[in-house]
Amino acid sequence: MTQAPLRVAVAGLGFGEAVHLEALRASSLWDPVALWHPRSQRLEEACARHQLPGTDDFEALIADPRLDAVVIATPPGPRHGLARMALEAGKHLMLEKPVGLHAGEVEDLQRLALERGLTVAVDFEYRAVPLFMQLADLLQQGVLGEPWLVKLDWLMSSRADARRPWTWYASRAEGGGVLGALGTHAFDMLHWLVGPSLGLTARLSTAVRERPDPRSGQPLPVDAEDIALIQLQLQTSTGRPVPAQMNLASVTRAGRGFWLELYGSEATLVLGSDNQSDYVHGFGLWMARAGEPLRPVAADPQLGFKRTWGDGRIAPVERLHGWWAEAIAARRPMVPGLLEALSSQRCCDQARESQG
Repeated sequence: MTQAPLRVAVAGLGFGEAVHLEALRASSLWDPVALWHPRSQRLEEACARHQLPGTDDFEALIADPRLDAVVIATPPGPRHGLARMALEAGKHLMLEKPVGLHAGEVEDLQRLALERGLTVAVDFEYRAVPLFMQLADLLQQGVLGEPWLVKLDWLMSSRADARRPWTWYASRAEGGGVLGALGTHAFDMLHWLVGPSLGLTARLSTAVRERPDPRSGQPLPVDAEDIALIQLQLQTSTGRPVPAQMNLASVTRAGRGFWLELYGSEATLVLGSDNQSDYVHGFGLWMARAGEPLRPVAADPQLGFKRTWGDGRIAPVERLHGWWAEAIAARRPMVPGLLEALSSQRCCDQARESQG
């Protein structure tokens, strides 16, 4: 691409600063020009670290006609409102997930983006991880044959310590819980790799029911799920439904990590990692044809990253940023974008509704 770099602001200074800003600065397609955060002290510290201007006035930020796009990496609660304001101001968007607190908010943004002709990307970064892309290629080639069973275990320990302070993650009303953190990714993976969901049932539970207030230390109630056990059916490209099982947790001490198993008429494929400290580094891919044991599949060098960082999340996000810039230049919808986010969010909503 030979176009001038797109001018982008980053809203949110958690994942936004640690991952999105680093990825944007590594790309010739983007020019990060401003930061936004509602708390002035946090904003000033980040601006000093990165030598960038900033503001706590979101309306003033998006009113700048020189600004092309905004990355919104805030907690889920305010995300829909900020995204709507940015779209109304004519800005392209990269949104963290979950995009909204429920599917209706995603639908609202989708309608507005279509009306304004704007390109909205959603950070389903596993679609940009090399071995995930390689697995997608193998499935597209028909190596698995007719899919018979899909099983996904994503068992992490990040919130197993009950002394970890209360944040929005502990509140269902604020978009917290393992469904928003892992389930949004997990549903998107299965839709991408196998096919759309036809229906599901779920059993949700909260293992750690209180966490200390970060200021007073007093216990606060937790109502967001930290375990989700889900049974669903996926529709394959042939139209045949395939049963799938998904087990998600953020409180499993020494949990087995991420393991996706696909069983079919011609082969078995397994993608997994037990790396608890990095959600991207450490994956392996294995395959077994009929009558053979599982054997490692060599990584395709053409899918590898040109550059990697100590934080494994940065490289796939930088790749997604590239796809986003290309979609903006071509004036076409972004994949993954709001359509994919809506499919994922509907499944999260249905999982909560099936729980009652």
